[in-house]
Amino acid sequence: MPRGRAWHATEVPTMSAETSVPRPRESGVDISDSDLFRGLMSEAPFAFAFFDASGRFVRVNATFTEMTGHPVDRHLERLPAELLPADLTAAIEAALRRVGEDGLPVTDQRIRTRAENDDARHWAVSFFPMRGGENGDVGVAMFGVDLTEQQMSRELLQRSEERYRSLVESQQQLVWITSPSGAVAEDAPQWRAITGQGLEEYLTHGWLEAVHPDDRPGAEEAWREALRGRTMFEWSYRVRTRASGYRHFEVRAVPIMRHGRVVEWVGANTDVTPQREAEEMRGRLTDQLGAAALRTARLQGATAMLAEALTVEQVVQVIIDVGRTALAADHSAVALLDPERGTLKLSNSGGLPDVTGDEIELSHSNVMTMAVNSRRPVFAESPESLRAQLVDAGADEARIADFLAHTDERAWVGLPLLAAGRALGALRFSFLRSQKISQEDGVFYEALAGQCALAVERATLFEREHRTAETLQRSLLPERLPDVDGLKLAKLFLSGSRHVQVGGDWYDGFVLQDGRVAAVVGDVMGKGVKAAAGMGRIRNAMRALALTNPPPAAVLTGLDRVFEATEEEEQVTTLAYMVVEPGTGEGTLALAGHPPPLLVSPQGTAILHETEPGTPLGWATSRKQFRFCVPPGHTAVLYSDGLVENRRRGLDAGLRELASVVSEASQEVLSNPSMLLDFLVERMLGGYEQDDDVTVLAVHVPPTTKSD
Repeated sequence: MPRGRAWHATEVPTMSAETSVPRPRESGVDISDSDLFRGLMSEAPFAFAFFDASGRFVRVNATFTEMTGHPVDRHLERLPAELLPADLTAAIEAALRRVGEDGLPVTDQRIRTRAENDDARHWAVSFFPMRGGENGDVGVAMFGVDLTEQQMSRELLQRSEERYRSLVESQQQLVWITSPSGAVAEDAPQWRAITGQGLEEYLTHGWLEAVHPDDRPGAEEAWREALRGRTMFEWSYRVRTRASGYRHFEVRAVPIMRHGRVVEWVGANTDVTPQREAEEMRGRLTDQLGAAALRTARLQGATAMLAEALTVEQVVQVIIDVGRTALAADHSAVALLDPERGTLKLSNSGGLPDVTGDEIELSHSNVMTMAVNSRRPVFAESPESLRAQLVDAGADEARIADFLAHTDERAWVGLPLLAAGRALGALRFSFLRSQKISQEDGVFYEALAGQCALAVERATLFEREHRTAETLQRSLLPERLPDVDGLKLAKLFLSGSRHVQVGGDWYDGFVLQDGRVAAVVGDVMGKGVKAAAGMGRIRNAMRALALTNPPPAAVLTGLDRVFEATEEEEQVTTLAYMVVEPGTGEGTLALAGHPPPLLVSPQGTAILHETEPGTPLGWATSRKQFRFCVPPGHTAVLYSDGLVENRRRGLDAGLRELASVVSEASQEVLSNPSMLLDFLVERMLGGYEQDDDVTVLAVHVPPTTKSD
C-alpha cells in the first residue's frame, strides 16, 4: 500500500484527567485533540503501531498495514502471534519484551517482510515505552521506516562490486591505484601475491623493480609520458614472479578527473602469458613447418638435378652446387670408394685441408672415413665436437690440433654414400661458422645422401654401359674408308645415345668391281639392340647387292625385298646411296626416304640436290636413280637427319640453314673434306642440344691440275 494513502485507524482511546500528562498549548491549539492526532498519523510517512501492556494491538496506521498485509481493523485487540508470520511475530514480541523488562527504547531493528506480490520489503523499526500517570507504563509505540529502496540500492551496489571483482579475477587482472603524480599509495594484494614484494617494496615506484630489466626503461618512460599528458597509459612488459620466472602482462591505466584535475590513476594489468606462449608456440611451429617445407623443396630440387646428371662428373658437380645453394656450405667434397685398394678417391679438384693428395686411406680418421667406416652420418657442430669424435676414432691428437689450428672451418658434416648397404663413397660439407644441426636437419642430410648415392650408382652404371654401347655401335661401322686416287672420302660420327642404348645411324664406303666408289648413309629409326641388329643386316645386304649389281635403283629394289623378308613392318629405315667415278665425279644417286645430298662448290656455294626423296625401305614402289655429278673441286655431303633436325628446329628450316652456313667456310675448309664436316657439324649443332646420332659422309673430287 503506497505511502500517503488515507488512514483508516480506529479511535484512539482518550486518557482520563488523572492519568493524563500535562501537555503544553501552542497558539490556542490543544495537541491532545484526537482529530489532530489522527491527522498526524494519517500523514506520517512511517509505520506506526501502539501496543497495550499485554502486547495487543491498540492502534495502527495505514503504512503499518503495508508491513503486515492485513487491514487496520483486523489488528485491533489481537496479539501479533494471532495475525502475523512467525518471524515477524518473534521480532515484535522480542522487542516488546525488552522494552517491558528494561523500560528502555529498542531502536533500529531491521525487519524484512513480503508484500502481496511476493516482493521483499525492508524496514527499520524502533520501540518506545509509553508512560502516563501514576500507573506507569501505558504501552509501547512502534515506529517503522521503509528502507526497501535504500536496501535495494545497497544490494545493487554490492552485486555490481561482486561482478566487477569476479570479472577482474576471471580475466587475471591486477587492479592498482596511484596518486596524481604516479606514485603507488594503496596496496595491491594481487600484485604482491604474484611478485612476492612486501608492501614497503611495492609502494611509491617499487613496482618497477619487478619489471624485467630489458622492459623497464621503455615502460618507465611511457608511464612518465602518460603522466605528463594525462592520457591513457597502454604498455606491455614482463613481470618477475615469486618463483623467479617471468610472466607477460598488458597494462592499461586512465586518469580519474575531477573539476579538471587528476585526482588519481586507476590501472589494470592483464596476464597474457598463455596468449604469448601460444603465439610463440605458433611461431615456432610456423618456423618448423617453413623449415620443413624449405628442406623438402631443396631435396626435391636436388633430386631433380641429380636425375638429369648422367655421368659421375656431372653428379659430382650437382652435389657441389647443392652444397653451396641448398646447404650454404662453404666447402664441399665428394670421394668415391675403391674397395680393392681400401681408399677414398676425391672426385672434385681442390683437395681437403686435412688430406694430402687426392686419395684418403680408410685408416686415416676424418669425417669422410668415419662416415664410410661406421655407415652413419658424422655431425661436428664445432671444433670441440670434431676433436672429441676424432679422438674417439683413434686419430692422432697432435695431427688434430695441427689441422684445427690451420683451418678456418668450424663445423663439418660427413655423409656415407650407401647403395643397398654397400658403401660407394662419402660426402663432406664444411662451414666457416659453428652450426646447430637439429634432428630434422639430420634427417634431411641423410635423405640427401641417399639421393646422391643413387645418382652416383646410376652414373657409374651409365658410364660403364655407355662405353660398352659406343664400342658396340662403332664396331658395326667400318674402321676406315677406302683410299682411291681421284677421290677423297671423309666421315664424322657423333653418338646421341644419351640413354645408353645403341643408335641406328650408319655409313659405308667401298670400291666396286668396275673401280667406281659406292658411298651410303643410312638411318634405322629407333634405339637399342634391335635398331643395331637391323642396321647390321641392312649394311651387309647393301654391300652384297652393290657388289653384284651396283646401279642404285637395282640395289634399293633388292633391299626392299630383303627388308620385307627380314624386318618388321613398323621398322622405318632410310638411306642415301650414290656411285661416283673417281677423277670425273660422274655418278648416279638413289634415295629411300632420306634427305638429299648437299653439293658444295670450291667458291662456297651449296646446293641441295633436287631429287625425289623416295620412300623408306620396304615400301612397294618402283625405285628410281638419278644422275649426280661431283665436279672436280666440289664435295658431296651425305648426312643423317640428326644434323639438320632436333626438338627446336624442323627439317625444312634445318635444310635451309645447312645450305647457308657453307658460305661462311674458308677456302682451306672448303678444300679439305674432313675440315668441312667438322665445320658443318659445329655450326649446325651450336646452340642446340644433341638428341640423336649425327652421321656425315663427304665425297670430294680433287680439282684437276694443268698437267692433267
